[in-house]
Amino acid sequence: MNKIFPDARSALAGILKDGMTLMAGGFGLCGIPQILIAAIRDLKVKDLTVISNNAGVDGAGLGLLLETRQIRKMISSYVGENKLFERQYLSGELELEFNPQGTLAERIRAGGAGIPAFFTKTGVGTIIADGKELREFDGATYVMERGLVADVSIIHAYKSDTEGNLVYRKTARNFSPMMATAGKVTVAEVEHLVAAGEIDPDAVHTPGIFVQRIVHTPNAAKLIEQRTTRPRIAA
Repeated sequence: MNKIFPDARSALAGILKDGMTLMAGGFGLCGIPQILIAAIRDLKVKDLTVISNNAGVDGAGLGLLLETRQIRKMISSYVGENKLFERQYLSGELELEFNPQGTLAERIRAGGAGIPAFFTKTGVGTIIADGKELREFDGATYVMERGLVADVSIIHAYKSDTEGNLVYRKTARNFSPMMATAGKVTVAEVEHLVAAGEIDPDAVHTPGIFVQRIVHTPNAAKLIEQRTTRPRIAA
């Protein structure tokens, strides 16, 4: 089975539809599948439910899909860097399901592992627990959270072989491994593409069985969410 596609649009062909649920990996602007996000924008699917730690920033990442009003609902943890997100949410255009960050990660991991629900202490006694089942375990109260799955997961990896075995780099690893398992179809954009067998099996973060489509993006820009610098000290 050939998993390699010549570009992002062809890698997404036939698997996108209006109203679908999409997972997008990364953390802030680090490790996001920006080439695939841009292709989704250009393919004009709409009414999307997007599961992602954050919603990008204005003009980058998932912010591109907010600009075109293609996202109907976000299931997220942190959305504080996006003014457009704020405006759409407060105006009622955008639905938001807010999650503590660890809970979001575990909901995705659970979905990928075939676990429909789990109990956690996080959120008990707050609005996070409103309307959810509470249960006592060993004298403590826990709230039930549902696992998450997606029609399509889009992720970014540092390296892949032609079988889809993936290696991530540092912070860019966040959320992507569990999203790869929780998508019915997983599409990976990768910076370095090598032949099968060239990656040490012990170094693989996501086994190729979880990856159906690959697009090689060797020159992807490395975006910086907030550039922080200090004055140069004169010699």
